[in-house]
Amino acid sequence: MPLMEPYRIKVVEPIPILTRAEREAAMARAGYNPFNLRADEITIDLLSDSGTNALSSAQQAAGMLGDETYAGARSFFRFRKVVEDLTGYPHIMPVHQGRAAERILFGAVLKPGDLSISNTHFDTTRANVQLSGGTAVDLPCAEAGNLDSRDPFKGNIDLAALEAALAGPDPVGQVIMTVTNNGGGGQPVSMANLAAATELCRAHGVPCFLDAARFAENAWLVIQREEGWSDKTPHEVARAAFDLADGAVASLKKDAIAHMGAFLAIRDEALAKQCELVLTATEGFRTYGGLAGRDLEMLATGMEEVVDPDYLRSREDATRYLGELINTVGVSIVEPAGIHALYLNAGRLLPHLPPHRFPGHALATELYLAGGIRCAELGSLYLGEEDAEGNLVKAAPYELVRLAIPRRVYTQSHLEYVAEILGEIAKDPTSVPGYRVVESPPLLRHFNCRVEPVRD
Repeated sequence: MPLMEPYRIKVVEPIPILTRAEREAAMARAGYNPFNLRADEITIDLLSDSGTNALSSAQQAAGMLGDETYAGARSFFRFRKVVEDLTGYPHIMPVHQGRAAERILFGAVLKPGDLSISNTHFDTTRANVQLSGGTAVDLPCAEAGNLDSRDPFKGNIDLAALEAALAGPDPVGQVIMTVTNNGGGGQPVSMANLAAATELCRAHGVPCFLDAARFAENAWLVIQREEGWSDKTPHEVARAAFDLADGAVASLKKDAIAHMGAFLAIRDEALAKQCELVLTATEGFRTYGGLAGRDLEMLATGMEEVVDPDYLRSREDATRYLGELINTVGVSIVEPAGIHALYLNAGRLLPHLPPHRFPGHALATELYLAGGIRCAELGSLYLGEEDAEGNLVKAAPYELVRLAIPRRVYTQSHLEYVAEILGEIAKDPTSVPGYRVVESPPLLRHFNCRVEPVRD
């Protein structure tokens, strides 16, 4: 069957198309950091799939039913029912976005000096662990280390390493399984791996939570790739995953196909009460958590829409199609293609740039300069370690660029344009300069740093 979006477009928005000179001026003003660019300077925005999605007509209509009552709003009870049906957890708390849920949960379960173990912590997850006094430890499976391997579940956690850490001398405050594994190339986690990880946690008395921002996409890839699950629905697989864990945080700006919102869902009543106190003090009353009633209604509808097999199939097809086009023009991606993003192997494309010249950031910057495409680096600028003078002392294991695909936003021709621009860059990769940091904050530097091009 040919690639086809399972929807028709009802509202359109103009796309800014700048000249090369205008893009060069914009990037220089932004300190060569794509996060500092203005939206009206972007032609194709693949920086994030978080909150960048297109709402359906059903979501828009649901928003008109939003009850803005301060306490006990009807919209909360509809939201809670949808989340309860999906997760099975008895304690559901809405919050304004995923990092708020992380902050509240980690503050309750982590003590200073505790380890937080994950298949891979994403950037804000890691920051919230550190702000809670904990230490984030990533234990990705061995298969994740081979970017070219087509192993179906490279998002898994290393079970042997997890067992050793749980039995080790350092206190472990939590294990958090990210599904899909965003920091690990957008790769899914198998149900078998999740079941084994949660069993180890129970044996050692350590709570295991899900970072379930992309619960539906992980469920869809389980159905496609894991034996014994092909006859299940996405909702059934997602529910089975939630049943294994002690709770979850989920940014609903992803798989609720919405612009704002998240939930914190917990099985343990005492922990839930502790979290609810912090929620009320910092986010809002327990029945709105910093969200408007219209947000709660649109989130509930989005969580129902996202488990539609036709939608998930088309989203997987679109990402795979873009991956095939990118491979055709001579650029490698992390294999196999996931759903929410593709990860370009910038280190392989730009071997003339050493890690301290940030090849991932260099490729992301060149994509904007060449075609107005904004995306994010996942390499040594984000994951590397530097000394007090800002010199890179530990490079990231890989130099990647993430092309995050917003939901229901771009069509096939937009994806083809992205591949064409990459193809032009690949014709003369040595012309791409490296970069050096000129201004950097102490935490989450890739969001706020300023860099400048340099040719050694």
